[in-house]
Amino acid sequence: MVLRLGFAQSMRQARQLASHGHFLVNGKRVNVPSYQVKEGDSITASPSARNFLVIREAMEVTPEPPPYLERDKDAVTGRLVRNPERDEIPLFAPVDERLIVELASRSTK
Repeated sequence: MVLRLGFAQSMRQARQLASHGHFLVNGKRVNVPSYQVKEGDSITASPSARNFLVIREAMEVTPEPPPYLERDKDAVTGRLVRNPERDEIPLFAPVDERLIVELASRSTK
């Protein structure tokens, strides 16, 4: 979410910011990069992180977040408005889900 909201320029940077506890989810400090946010959850930079140069630079150069997210650049906060549709999730390569299911079903026999 930190990356998709544009608070970081790379996945590594987003994970580091999250693991150092620079973001709050619904007002509570979270230091687990894989924390699962739910629909309606608010993601906010901690008071000290709001002025981090890396976060400010990231918000300047990253595009607007996808339609399932809201972002307030001034407050350095964002919100998961709704869960994304399957076609809204960017993938690095084309994926044929049928082949994944087929492979998984073969490996369990």
